[in-house]
Amino acid sequence: MREGQLLWTPSDAESTELARFMRARGFSGYDALWRWSVEDLEGFWGALWEWFEIDAPYERVLGERSMPGAEWFPGVELSYAEQLFRAARPGETAIVHATESQPVAELSWDELADQVARCAAGLRRLGVGRGDRVAAYLPNVPETVVAFLACASIGAIWSSCAPEFGTPTVVDRFRQIEPKVLLATEGYRYGGKDFDRRERVAEIVDAIPSIEHTLMVPGGWDELLSEAAGLSFERLPFDHPLWVLYSSGTTGLPKAIVQGQGGILIEHLKKARLHSDLRPGDRFFWFTTTGWMMWNFLVGGLLAGSAIMLYDGRPDPERLWRFALDADVTT
Repeated sequence: MREGQLLWTPSDAESTELARFMRARGFSGYDALWRWSVEDLEGFWGALWEWFEIDAPYERVLGERSMPGAEWFPGVELSYAEQLFRAARPGETAIVHATESQPVAELSWDELADQVARCAAGLRRLGVGRGDRVAAYLPNVPETVVAFLACASIGAIWSSCAPEFGTPTVVDRFRQIEPKVLLATEGYRYGGKDFDRRERVAEIVDAIPSIEHTLMVPGGWDELLSEAAGLSFERLPFDHPLWVLYSSGTTGLPKAIVQGQGGILIEHLKKARLHSDLRPGDRFFWFTTTGWMMWNFLVGGLLAGSAIMLYDGRPDPERLWRFALDADVTT
């Protein structure tokens, strides 16, 4: 056996945020940092809270250590959406997006904030509030990000499926959480073909009696966002659900996976800023659909002040490389 050829090393690893965090905590190597993170849970997660300047005071990191049932940051109330907009860069790009049928376009942080505030007001008019579930049958487009952040801002619980999912697949997921509102696409394009989803949406609504309102996109989007409003945030307990994801469903029904406002906030900050070294002004791309948890992670790139790149359509290499070039992707 012999050592293989080293193909790549970081150009300036010492300038990364992870390296700065390690120096600030007195660690000279990653192994020591990792060991600290698993042996001193209170110290590690408390240090991240301070490093990311999460705008909520806390008294204890762990209230209850037993598993299952560990209690993190007891008594803390915060908002994922509020922390995200603290990283906003007025006048700068927040979202770059394209589909198979639409060229590259951009949405600024100011436009994003305005649309989120309007969408939140529209959801409130429909009676959506803290703890209500909002389900989305939408593609990877800016409207989906806006709707999610609007839900997060008012304390509603988000869940999404990609529009290529068939009726039984969607119903098996959404029926478990009893959504009050369904946001659904009229159609989408994939591989050069157009797919009408209005019949599928009608089937989903018929199968889930909890749905009180169905908003079609783009048809009903302007009406939902018709009321101007200021951006505001409902602060929620650390473990209040932010969204519901699902397992694959290969062994019975898909299992609902509930993730909380605070836990995902601090985890996404860690992933975006320390692991991925995302920074203000970066342009972050991950090909995903709204039915995969990587969509949620992609949205989390906004927490670093980075712009996120949304592409909806067939992921063949030529299309994706062209999108990366046209959108000036950096990460």
